[in-house]
Amino acid sequence: MSKRTIVETSLFLVAIIWALNFSVVKSALSEIDPLSFNGLRFIFAAAIIWIVLIYRGQTFTIPKKDWLPLLGMGLLGNLIYQGLFIIGIDYTYAANAAVMLGTIPIWVALFSHFFNLERMNILKAIGVISAFGGIIFIVSGGKDPFSLSSDTFVGDITIIAAAVVWGGYTILSKSFLDRYTPIQFSAVMATIGSVVLFLIGLPNILQLQWQTISASAYGGVLYSGILSIGVAYLIWNYGLQTVGAVHTSTYQNLVPVLGLIFGIVLLNEQLTLLQYIGSALVITGIVLARWKLKKVGKAPA
Repeated sequence: MSKRTIVETSLFLVAIIWALNFSVVKSALSEIDPLSFNGLRFIFAAAIIWIVLIYRGQTFTIPKKDWLPLLGMGLLGNLIYQGLFIIGIDYTYAANAAVMLGTIPIWVALFSHFFNLERMNILKAIGVISAFGGIIFIVSGGKDPFSLSSDTFVGDITIIAAAVVWGGYTILSKSFLDRYTPIQFSAVMATIGSVVLFLIGLPNILQLQWQTISASAYGGVLYSGILSIGVAYLIWNYGLQTVGAVHTSTYQNLVPVLGLIFGIVLLNEQLTLLQYIGSALVITGIVLARWKLKKVGKAPA
């Protein structure tokens, strides 16, 4: 088997890991509260990333001028984003969360346009409009009456907020990746995340009834921490180095599609016709928002 085939297979596996993570997390949250779950999984995520970093000899020092900016990035990407993600998925369907979190490229495209980093073309504009239309269908098309008191409404809006935050985080990360390797940067972010999220979740962790938690819920913590955050990110970075950013980014388009399927099949989530239409519009928007980048060979927006 060629090196490229191994990389392609690994990237497809990452797409499956990320898509399945929505259902895994949703299931585990029925037994473990969100704050405890986040605090525990990030310990494993940080550990696996640091093990690989040390193994590859990429130890480093951080200049004093970067301490506060990196801390701010760590709080944005972990405390704020992860908080929104874990609370949002607890209050909505895994299928909805997978599709709406897949809109991250849409928000990156909008931020890039408004900050004059990359102007949108007609396809991107159509993609943004399609995605927003899909979001409206998903949020308003649930079985429960459309209102602020609806659990799925709160969860949907929270997941959208998480996607917006990660879009901003992605834009801000670019300047740091000029000075640090992807593994070094992710190690710093995972370390900040593990410390902050563990301390926030500690009061809840101490009250957990460990003996009542099932093996599958424990497995969810390990899966989400080690595979979805740790291993998947390392494989993704290797793909960027081996086959390029454009080719690697195409696999990310699979995540909302597979996440939607897993939520319906594994968790027996029942979406309405409007929500299926909305999901299709969002996924179409994501593909269109990336279309130009695939043609001209630039890094994914």
